Amino acid sequence: MMRISVWHGDMSDDYLKTVTQLGAEAIDCGRGDWFPGVKEQGYPDLDELLKIKKKVHSYGLEINRVTLPDITDVFMKDQDGAEAELENTCNALKVFAEAGVNMVRQRFEGDTYPERLTRSNTPHRGGYVSRSESAWLTRDLPPPPSQEEIQGWWDHFCMVYDRLVPLAEEHNIRIALHPSDTPLPDTPFGGIGFHRVIDAYPSQKVGYLYCCGTRSEAGGLPLVLDELHNYGRKGRLFMIHLRNTRGSLATAGGFEEVLLDDGDMNMFKILVELKKVGFDGYLNPDHIPPIHGDTTSSYQGLAYSVGYMKALFAALSVEG
Repeated sequence: MMRISVWHGDMSDDYLKTVTQLGAEAIDCGRGDWFPGVKEQGYPDLDELLKIKKKVHSYGLEINRVTLPDITDVFMKDQDGAEAELENTCNALKVFAEAGVNMVRQRFEGDTYPERLTRSNTPHRGGYVSRSESAWLTRDLPPPPSQEEIQGWWDHFCMVYDRLVPLAEEHNIRIALHPSDTPLPDTPFGGIGFHRVIDAYPSQKVGYLYCCGTRSEAGGLPLVLDELHNYGRKGRLFMIHLRNTRGSLATAGGFEEVLLDDGDMNMFKILVELKKVGFDGYLNPDHIPPIHGDTTSSYQGLAYSVGYMKALFAALSVEG
């Protein structure tokens, strides 16, 4: 069954009531330092985590996915404190598992090359504004990472997963990896590197937070559908980020994020493919452009996105 999750927002009663009324069924926590205890001791405090979980449940919601403390350049470049950073993320996984959370994500510094892109905000229909990135506009490019640097980064990634994967199996929790965003060539979790993860770690606790928007930035809807089929038939799609884009690095040297109905991709085709591979989990509307009348809460953009997804689900239910 496909369901809708949304970001944790400010976790206020007003926010949780709103997303419940809109029809979301779960919360995703996207920041590794958001939970109480992480900044103080390096990993979440179990008692405080259980209080948050109780509050979420009181609105009929569940926690779908959380984020472990970030693995930064401290670890990836063997700086002082590297071992402590790894221990903290291992401890965080165990705390989340003890609290009954089913899925975690681990972020890694250095999995993207933002210095090789020019980012701006682009206006769309009616004046709503959203993120755009261009490789062609970027001047004075630094040299790309060498093969030795890429391999060194991968080796450090494996050091982390070598610790996390056995813990995930022991504590029955899944590790979902997000693709490199933006997916420039040779990014660690781009089209080639992304698949490398499940080759190296065949555990059924290892899979993907598959981001349709990110992967469409690499090659549009055909690439997204092919990858959903590939990972879905292997049971490695743990959850989905659903966003639409215009253009791609391959076809236009850049891309723009847009509202769900306003881009190059047919989002219904994505749901059809997910249904074909038997996907059972949450879809999050992810990057939501604010629309007229939105404040920092972006409730109207959120309401539009959730409603659009509900309509897609309804259409899918009668699709042959």
